[in-house]
Amino acid sequence: MQDTPRSPARGWLRGRDWERITRGVYAAGLNRTELEELAAWQLVLPRTAAFTHLTVARLRGWWLPATIPHPVIAAMLNDDPRPRRPGLLICRHTQTFAMNLVNGLRITTAGETILAAARELGVLDLVILGDSALRLRHCTLTHLEIAARQRRRGAPLLRRVIPLLDARSESPWESIMRVLHQAAEIPVTPQQDIFDERGRFIARADLRIDGTRRIHEYDGERHRDPEVHELDLERDRALLADRWERHGFTSKHLRRDGAAIIADPDRLLGRAWSPRRLAAWQGLLDNSLLGRAGRARAYRNWRRAIAETGQLQQGNGGNLSGT
Repeated sequence: MQDTPRSPARGWLRGRDWERITRGVYAAGLNRTELEELAAWQLVLPRTAAFTHLTVARLRGWWLPATIPHPVIAAMLNDDPRPRRPGLLICRHTQTFAMNLVNGLRITTAGETILAAARELGVLDLVILGDSALRLRHCTLTHLEIAARQRRRGAPLLRRVIPLLDARSESPWESIMRVLHQAAEIPVTPQQDIFDERGRFIARADLRIDGTRRIHEYDGERHRDPEVHELDLERDRALLADRWERHGFTSKHLRRDGAAIIADPDRLLGRAWSPRRLAAWQGLLDNSLLGRAGRARAYRNWRRAIAETGQLQQGNGGNLSGT
């Protein structure tokens, strides 16, 4: 996070230096940061409330699932008076919840944030958030396990997701690729260091299919950079010389070619094709924000806030096309 935001203001203000955030609350109109905008929203929340869900995930700099525009999301207790504002979605709680104070903003802890997201998102979405939080050391698996023990909406799904998480993931699409293999029961080792017969390091592979000399990797946009591409070609030649077989996949492959990605390792592992394994992966994809069912669920949950305002946080699908 960045510096402490400039103070927002209440009242009715005019001029290009101020912009209305919600009824009676204004923030800097020019070059406003997300911190400053949330500081304005915080003025309408009780002191026991905190931002949560995708709002906090964005603020913490986590990888985000490919989202539809979403409202500002905050957690508050049942007994607190609820602020009814267009663009603000409130998650009610019967008991107090864990929060931190960061740059003057009250935000839920990493474990609580992911548990809140589990109320509405799918397994694949939560893996992206969880891998990123673990990679940045904003929480540990133990923190998530403690959050998942609660009798709360989302806790059963979080318990299902925890065994799928891996802090070694280096990009959101790499996380998605790993889950595809897990769903299809293809045994893999993430971030496998590969050495030649003399013990010299050749490469670190995104995924190695266990017991084989096959590696699967996500090829994002940065791999099209001329300098990166040249290094990739040198790496590929070294792998080939040492009898390794590398298969690269783009985001389009992962979204649309699941059957082919699964069938090829089936042949390599000498096992028969099973439509059950493809169905397991397709179900995860469809119920995520990358799929129609997952997006429809999010629209149902957020439709009132989405319909009431144009001041929504934009889901950054670009995070998924990263490295």
